[in-house]
Amino acid sequence: MRALDHLNVVPPLVDLGRAEELPESRRTIHTTPSPLNETYSVYAAALLDNLPTKRRDVCPDDHLVYFVSSETLPLSERRLFVGDTSIIFAALQNLVKTEKEKGTDLLQDEGGQRVILKLALDYVNFTKECWIHTAQTSAEPRQVLSDHYRVLYTCLSLFVTLYIPECGLENAPVGDDLMEWLNVHFIEPSTEEGDQLSSLEHPWGDETFWPYLTRATLRGLSKAATFFLGTLSGHPSGHLRRLSQNLIPLLNTQPKLQAYEAEREFAYASHRWKEKVKALRIELDSVPESDRHDDHEDWWDRFSDIVGILEGRGEVIQKVCEDLGADWKEVCVAWGVFVDTRLRREDLPDVVTQALEDMPPDPTNLEDMIHAALFMGDPFKALEHAAKLDPWFSAHLADIMEPLGLVEKDATDDSGLTIRDYYVLSYAQYLHADPALWRITVAYMFSCGRIGARTADEVLVRVPLRLHSPESTTTMESNADAGSNTRDLAGVTKDLNATCHEYQRESVRRTVCRIAAQSFVQRKEYGLALSYCSSAEDWAGFGRVVDRILQEYVHAGPEQYARYVLDIAPSLQALRANSARGVFVHRLMFAVRYAEFHQRLLNRDLQDAAWDLVTMFQDEIAPKSWWGILLHDAVQLLQYEPTPLFSYASACVLLHRLDEVCARTTQGSGGDYLRILEMKLQVGVCQTAQQQLQIARLALAKYFARCSMIGTGGPQIIDRRVGATV
Repeated sequence: MRALDHLNVVPPLVDLGRAEELPESRRTIHTTPSPLNETYSVYAAALLDNLPTKRRDVCPDDHLVYFVSSETLPLSERRLFVGDTSIIFAALQNLVKTEKEKGTDLLQDEGGQRVILKLALDYVNFTKECWIHTAQTSAEPRQVLSDHYRVLYTCLSLFVTLYIPECGLENAPVGDDLMEWLNVHFIEPSTEEGDQLSSLEHPWGDETFWPYLTRATLRGLSKAATFFLGTLSGHPSGHLRRLSQNLIPLLNTQPKLQAYEAEREFAYASHRWKEKVKALRIELDSVPESDRHDDHEDWWDRFSDIVGILEGRGEVIQKVCEDLGADWKEVCVAWGVFVDTRLRREDLPDVVTQALEDMPPDPTNLEDMIHAALFMGDPFKALEHAAKLDPWFSAHLADIMEPLGLVEKDATDDSGLTIRDYYVLSYAQYLHADPALWRITVAYMFSCGRIGARTADEVLVRVPLRLHSPESTTTMESNADAGSNTRDLAGVTKDLNATCHEYQRESVRRTVCRIAAQSFVQRKEYGLALSYCSSAEDWAGFGRVVDRILQEYVHAGPEQYARYVLDIAPSLQALRANSARGVFVHRLMFAVRYAEFHQRLLNRDLQDAAWDLVTMFQDEIAPKSWWGILLHDAVQLLQYEPTPLFSYASACVLLHRLDEVCARTTQGSGGDYLRILEMKLQVGVCQTAQQQLQIARLALAKYFARCSMIGTGGPQIIDRRVGATV
């Protein structure tokens, strides 16, 4: 876990500037991490000693507890950004996995390289879209400013330009590509400057004319440069008019690598073009000293700088960049376009090193530092700065770097993680601050080997299943909210099961099912609770759920109990079909049969109810602890008139069970048979279990007497079994 530098709470636990007084109050500040995510509880508490308190006004009430997060929760468009880019991440993981299964080296696979380039460009385009979207809706409050996405866009685009060239162009000159990147992301000169100058009758008289023309030339913007060179046709100096007209075709015909099929042709064309620039330099130097000025400034020096750029003179390019307020990037890019037109990617760090000696990057600007690291060919430094900018950036940058061979694939000795896994897990920790993003969080974690998988396991078993607090609802809304909560719970649990299946985490899946079963029991969704216990193969838990269901009869009554058991029958059928643990299914069968018995009583289907009661004894599915309850239930059926509900044989079954209960009770084992009945009587009428047994015996005696009177059964049985004991 990362150490916390500070946590801000409002109102503050300690007033500004009074932290040193805290020990005098004999209290301290405690923080307790949450096992769920990157949150903490913060509170003031007394020190362990009992020394008298000197200052009680430093801290607020000890009972105040603050809940803070060490990470900023991704919200609004940030959450959309996280979710959509995770799809690109998953696609790259699939590619790496597929190539690994094939035993193919991605560095040698041209098709794989194309896919990586495509996915990297997807990242670039998506950050661009986010930048444009957030910039256009700046009136709305944003968690992440649009400039943040702009920085991601420039850095990712530069990474692709330098490290993922198109197949076959790995060793091609890089100058034109870098100039295109620079012009796209750092627009200079501005369109507004050009519009302002073009509106003037004599634009060369404006102080921004020559800087604009020089910058346009330096950036390879031939159309803008030639347009303003054309305006010099009205300049009073005939030398300048002639020179500007000779310069226009040079700017328009400067060779570009993309225009040639072979680099050799490009190099030959560049050499011929440089010869023409030399001829222009000779012509420029022939201008007399007295004709090199106009009414505004020394036009010759300005024109000479432009020609010096085209000649590829490094000292002129650096001087011009300093005069224009440009930075080291512009020097390096211009170097690859004008000085060394065949500059390759592996040679770029030498040029950058020289430029940074005179124009170092801004250490307070992470964007500039990332650019410098990428130009220098230092992926480790780039990742270090990227992590400070945004954990999303460092994670996805490292994820692309590893298959490209830019960072080591072997784990370090200290952490047991690869460089890529370290940054991906750091990003996953940031995502973990928002419990709603658990699916994305574990997807990143499971891509990080055994350590990542174990971390993801801990996240999965702690995913919140209760998405809404019951206390936050009103009484009128409670029923609707309960249904909504149940659907949320079932949906989240289903997603968790699917995720565990996807990543083959069977032990975690069973743990999640056990946790979900407990939650369903609390909501009295017993059918779902049994289903998840069965899925987890938690048979002990299964038995506890059945016991909880049976307890509903004791505490809520038969009508409510019957409703609770309505959705259990499908579970029972499935369990019997799958040959589940017999002892637990046997107990569940009793719960269902007993609910059906009470449902028939409620529906006044007394004949079938009597049959159910006897068969529960005959089939031996009734637990002995419930025999007392069943005999108590039989009393009202035995007393029914005028038609007897039990056959003589059925009444004998009841009598046998009653005799066994009475015999065991006299032997001191009555608790095994009457425990549930005693609990029921405590809830209802104030009668002892023994009294209920006597009532049942009396009801049976009367029942046998009725049977004798109407000529059913055997009198000898009555005399021996009932008459002798009543």
